[in-house]
Amino acid sequence: MKNKFIKLALAMVFGVMLFASCGTPVELSYIKDAPRDTPMEQEGQFSKGIQTNDLLYIYVESRTPEATVRFNQETNKVAVSNGTVMNPASTAVSGYLVDADGEITFPVLGRMQVLGKTHSELASEIARRLISEGHVLDAVVTVKLLNFKVSVLGEVVRPGQIEATGERLTIFEAISMVGDLTIYGLRDNVTVIREENGQRTIGQLDLTSKEVFNSPYYYLHQNDVVYVEPNAKRKRTADRDPMTMSYISAAISILSTAVSAWYYYLMVQKVNR
Repeated sequence: MKNKFIKLALAMVFGVMLFASCGTPVELSYIKDAPRDTPMEQEGQFSKGIQTNDLLYIYVESRTPEATVRFNQETNKVAVSNGTVMNPASTAVSGYLVDADGEITFPVLGRMQVLGKTHSELASEIARRLISEGHVLDAVVTVKLLNFKVSVLGEVVRPGQIEATGERLTIFEAISMVGDLTIYGLRDNVTVIREENGQRTIGQLDLTSKEVFNSPYYYLHQNDVVYVEPNAKRKRTADRDPMTMSYISAAISILSTAVSAWYYYLMVQKVNR
């Protein structure tokens, strides 16, 4: 009878351990079908040019700083003292907001249509006008995007909004900035929600395939929202107590200890007979 009890208890321990450890294997690989050390052409476009609600940093430089002061915003102005040019680095830059008509208002030059232009194209246009209209004879213009933000939600380690310091951001760069996908994230079904010029589009990315490089969503755009869908296992356990595995582990430990103690007691009893 005692032997039967021991066997039953051991079977219960092993059964619980098997239940706790079993599960569908999770695919964690990225771009698993791409040949290694083989050049691949990318068709994806990282930018469609300047869009509405972009916040642009525009700075005009010249060998004569006095000539550029009126073309730079108050926070960008250079201080000229005894011939020394100083940039107040501690001052925040407000930028030029592209309005709903795709225009900005630039000092002296007035309203300018910037929608769809690249930053270098806009910089060249401003410099050309400043020179041709006699405002700054040797104007050099810099244009940058100040508010490149992307939101990453779902099954990632640190969901939230990220800011890009450059002018382009890939899906893999964005994922790395939030700590990668969790083991529950579907790598073959990542959603990108994009709004441009009043239109919303929804794209899908398969991060396990080399075709991701040719997707128009491989390069993320300003204000894109990336959503990583949870896998089936995560969905099944969504309504369960998050401490379930802790409870199971504690139960296994207690049951195992009890079986060991009972087995030791039986052995002692057997020896004493």
